[in-house]
Amino acid sequence: MTWNEVETASREELRALKGERLRDTVRRAYDRVPFYRERLDEAGVHPDDIERIDDVTRLPMTTKEDFRAEYPRGLFAVPDDEVRRIHASSGTTGKPKVVGYTDGDLAVWREVVARSLTAAGVEPGDTVQNAYGYGLFTGGLGVHGGVEELGATVIPIGGGQTDRQIDLLRDLESDALTCTPSYSLYLAERAVERGVDVRELPLSTVIVGAEPCTDPMREEIEERLGVTAVDIYGLSEIIGPGVSNECVTAQDGLHIWEDHFHPEVVDPDTGEPLPEGEEGELVLTTLTKEAVPVLRYRTGDLTTLTTEQCDCGRTMVRMDNVTGRADDLIIVRGVNLYPSQIEDVVLEFDAVAPFYRIDLRRDGALDTFELTVERRDDAAVDPSTLGGRIADRVRNVVGLTPDEVRVVDPGGVERTETGKVKRVFDHRE
Repeated sequence: MTWNEVETASREELRALKGERLRDTVRRAYDRVPFYRERLDEAGVHPDDIERIDDVTRLPMTTKEDFRAEYPRGLFAVPDDEVRRIHASSGTTGKPKVVGYTDGDLAVWREVVARSLTAAGVEPGDTVQNAYGYGLFTGGLGVHGGVEELGATVIPIGGGQTDRQIDLLRDLESDALTCTPSYSLYLAERAVERGVDVRELPLSTVIVGAEPCTDPMREEIEERLGVTAVDIYGLSEIIGPGVSNECVTAQDGLHIWEDHFHPEVVDPDTGEPLPEGEEGELVLTTLTKEAVPVLRYRTGDLTTLTTEQCDCGRTMVRMDNVTGRADDLIIVRGVNLYPSQIEDVVLEFDAVAPFYRIDLRRDGALDTFELTVERRDDAAVDPSTLGGRIADRVRNVVGLTPDEVRVVDPGGVERTETGKVKRVFDHRE
């Protein structure tokens, strides 16, 4: 089932529609946003030069630093009286990235989230328990609007309150839960502590996002909660949740709603476009945003793209699950690795729970790499032997041997009830 017939349009129809919308977007950015007018002039590109979607590669790129440099409204293309809502990033690493929405933007946002929920198998009349945070973060209100647009019931509980979350799953018989992957596992763990078997509840779908979710992590979520876990993707700078979503039919990549968001994959180092199927950094251009049109935004997320038609019948390009972020790259003793690679290794071991921690330190001129993992409650293992096996496997996968692998008791790795979980602690200068 699809929400909008454009989801199954031919590639030729999509290209024509995207070309028309790209021309309008570039014109809007050039005429209304001094930042983009200056960048386009520097690149020697005029809106009249844009004829088809392939011309997107002629446009300058936008970065998160640009959003912060233009704080708060430097990228807005509409006057204040046309802005109906403002959201922003947390700003934990600098000034927050502020984004605005017109009435038209909010309508698009509701529609793409409704598409995403439909792809995930949620139907009108279902009850969706929304455990994403409300407020300036786009997750809570973004999903909320899409649930209502779909004609389903939303429980706006937001993040945290885990015992109450469990009570509502049971008492209100929620059909779907939306939250981060790490939080869904935390909820499952707390439910066991309370003697509640979530697998016996009506909950059938968990829509996870805001963090990378590897296939082993998905399998863990599905096993512990007795559900189908489906990935949703989005970011505030583009619109929020609802840029793309997996379909429950195939669970084989996330459909990007490319009539609104045009994707590219580029080399993270050079910015040069990569061919279909090669992994690189995802770059997105908005095609219908009114308040804050965005040209070629470097998301920092690493993925691949495919235009192969999905088993569900949708023709829109699919992105693979995000394997990590270009700026999450860890360099230890000259070896490049991503936290997701470590997660894959950790989840290969049946005796290990899906919680881990990486600590990086510097001893003189030498980097040290310590990995802490947690044994499962029902696992009778020798910590030293298990730690050695994990160290060997990490060396085989990433080419780097941890200086120490600590195996701790259940609950020994920090949990989080709200926000994104932190797995890497870099104590080096």
